[in-house]
Amino acid sequence: MAATQVKMMVPGNHLMAGLLGERDELLRLIEGAFADTVVHVRGNEISLDGPEASDVGRLFEELVLLLQQGQALEPSLVRRTIDMVKADERPSEVLSKEVFRSTRGRSVRPKTSGQKQYVDAIKDNVITFGVGPAGTGKSWLAVAMAVQSLQAKEVERIVLTRPAVEAGERLGFLPGDLMAKVDPYLRPLYDALHDMVDAEGAARLLERGTVEVAPLAFMRGRTLNSSFIILDEAQNTTPEQMKMFLTRIGFGSKVVVTGDTTQVDVPGGRSGLDRLESMLGHIDGISFVHLTSRDVVRHRIVQDIVDAYETASARRAADAAPRPPDPGEPASST
Repeated sequence: MAATQVKMMVPGNHLMAGLLGERDELLRLIEGAFADTVVHVRGNEISLDGPEASDVGRLFEELVLLLQQGQALEPSLVRRTIDMVKADERPSEVLSKEVFRSTRGRSVRPKTSGQKQYVDAIKDNVITFGVGPAGTGKSWLAVAMAVQSLQAKEVERIVLTRPAVEAGERLGFLPGDLMAKVDPYLRPLYDALHDMVDAEGAARLLERGTVEVAPLAFMRGRTLNSSFIILDEAQNTTPEQMKMFLTRIGFGSKVVVTGDTTQVDVPGGRSGLDRLESMLGHIDGISFVHLTSRDVVRHRIVQDIVDAYETASARRAADAAPRPPDPGEPASST
C-alpha cells in the first residue's frame, strides 16, 4: 500500500483535549491501532503520514463529530470507533442514535453497528430475534426499547419472561413460593429494568402490573395484546415451548427473543432456536439479527474469550468432518 499524507484541521482548540485524551491517552491508542502511520499534532492541526493515513484521517473526523454531538470520548468508545472505521462503517451514524434516556439522565445508545441493526430491527418488526454471545447487549437493549415503547404509549405493558432451566439444583429444593424459586432466573431482566427506571420506579411498575416478570411456563393459554414481550435465554426453550410462546402474540404487541446458541442447557439439547430462521425468516414482520464478538461491549477480555471459544468450536467441527480420500491411497478392498 502506497504511503499517503493527510492534513486536517480540528474545528476549534476546545475539542483537542477531548479528542486526544488525558495525557494523550486516546492519541496513543490510535497510534497503536495504526502502527504504520505517523501522527503529528500541532495546535489544532493533525498531520498523518503512512499507508493508512486516509483511514486515520477519517477516524479523527468521526471522533470530532462524536465530540460535537456531546459524547465524551473514552478508551472503550475509541476502540469500537477504530473497529468500525476499519470495517468501513460510519461510527458517527451508529453511535449517535439515542434509544432511551434513563431516569438518571443516562443516554442509552447502540455501541456497535450490530447493535444499531438490532435496535432498528426491533423498531421496524413485530418479532425480532437477537442471537449472539454474552455481552452483546441483547437483553439490555431489548428492555430499553420496551421502556421507550411504554413511555411513548405504543404499548400498555411490558412482559419479561425466560425459561427456568435447572442447572445442578432442582427448583423444588429452593426456599420460598414459586416466584421466589424462579426469581434467580429472572434477575438479569430485573437488573436491566432497574438500569432504565431505577429500583423505585421498577417497583411501582411491577406493583401496578405494568411490568410483568414471569417464567415461560406462565405464558401457556394466554393472549398478549398491546404488550412489549421479551423472551430471554431462548436457546433454553424446547421447540414446543417456542411454538407455544410465538402463538401467544396478540394485536398491538411487539416481541423480542434473545438467545445464545452456544449456551444451550435445555435437557436433551433440543433448542427452540435451532433451525428457526430457516422456518420463519421469510415471514414479513419477523427479523433475525446475528450479533458477534465485535458487538461485545463488556470488558475487552470478554470479546477475546468469545473469539477463543468460536475458534475452538470451528476447529472441533473441522476435525469431526469426514476427510476426502487421498488420491495416492489404494482403494480399500471389501
